[in-house]
Amino acid sequence: MNLNHKGRVALVLALVTVVAMAFRVSWNALRDIANAVGADDTAATLYPFVVDGLMALALVATLVLVGKDRDFALRVLGTYTLASLVLNYVHGLVPELHGATVDWGRLADWDPANWALVLLATSLPVGSIYFGSDLVAKVLHHRPTPVPDPIPDPIVNAKESADTIAYRSTPDLPESTPPPALTAAVGTPDPVPVEPIVRGAVAAESVRPRRATGRVPVVARPTRSRRTPDQLLAEARQVTADWSDARLTAEGIRLAVHTSPVNARMLRDTLKAERAGGGGDGVVAA
Repeated sequence: MNLNHKGRVALVLALVTVVAMAFRVSWNALRDIANAVGADDTAATLYPFVVDGLMALALVATLVLVGKDRDFALRVLGTYTLASLVLNYVHGLVPELHGATVDWGRLADWDPANWALVLLATSLPVGSIYFGSDLVAKVLHHRPTPVPDPIPDPIVNAKESADTIAYRSTPDLPESTPPPALTAAVGTPDPVPVEPIVRGAVAAESVRPRRATGRVPVVARPTRSRRTPDQLLAEARQVTADWSDARLTAEGIRLAVHTSPVNARMLRDTLKAERAGGGGDGVVAA
């Protein structure tokens, strides 16, 4: 269940209130510890901010940093939390610290424990300078990784749009929403096999015949010698010797002796003249 804006603000204010009260309780113990290790009144008043303040800074850094930097901030937070807990515990065990009647620099009766506690109390301000500066530098140099926008799903968007239209109130709808039509299952037709196109064959068929250029080779030239007019006439006489006059036409003579239409007409006239008894020698061109 998501909290609305007012709920989040109230949760943050409650957390700040609890932290402020906890700091006030810890502030009293840490101030007395600072007085016991030789701090003056001003330094003792600021001492709790050095310890618990760095804890708050480390907590913010863990929310911003990632990877190894975030692990470092967590270690600083854990170390100073444990140190504050130990000093508060010592403050509760030594009643003399409450009235500032304890000997200066004396936090425990056993010397090794006293030396360790004094070293802890005096080293925390120096550690705050070092670790605090490092955390601030890491936060300032941190570059958040951009998060790409999610790719919209057309199916989900279509479903959400349909749900939005379905749940709209009646006055919001321009007209009554018809019931959703049932879409019949349409079978996908089988794919039609496509014959492969042989490019070589198409290219061969599309090639136009090339025209001969240059001289005709000797072997391609016709071997039949050119006939003289007398030879043509003699051949025509022989071929048409048994032809009737009606059959004696220029086209028939042309096909029979394989000559040109002009020669065929001249041969026809000459042969008809001979048959008519004219005996004329027609001139036949080669």
